Amino acid sequence: MKIAIGCDHAGVELKNGILPVLKELSIIYEDVGPYKEISVDYPDFGEKVSEMVSKGEVERGILICGTGIGMSIVANKFPGVRAALCHEEYSAEMSRLHNDANILVLPGRIIGKEKAAAIVKAWFSTSFEGGRHQKRLDKIRTIEERLICR
Repeated sequence: MKIAIGCDHAGVELKNGILPVLKELSIIYEDVGPYKEISVDYPDFGEKVSEMVSKGEVERGILICGTGIGMSIVANKFPGVRAALCHEEYSAEMSRLHNDANILVLPGRIIGKEKAAAIVKAWFSTSFEGGRHQKRLDKIRTIEERLICR
């Protein structure tokens, strides 16, 4: 599996803390930056990762900002993106199991590296359940298509 990962300045430390976890899980990643904790605008990096997921260039993505809220807003503007802001493992599991989330959003100023590692492991180890949940995703896709045609 190949993913894209990006953050803003508030997420650099947490991003660097979970890169070894991705290696441990044998996940190939493209780090779109930033690489230093100097002030940047989160929409720039949220757009990079979300566009890659939306276009199918990568299977999934991870985004990190201070609260995760800004990155969530940006990511969910892209067709086919289902970004989920997760603070703990249960939400990460459910975002995959029921919503087939393809972007994990983490709050860099709220959780630590250990919690982030646990969330990342839970998210990547959970598969989409399908069934009744697929019908709901199909409805979301229909909404997206209707809005794009406006």
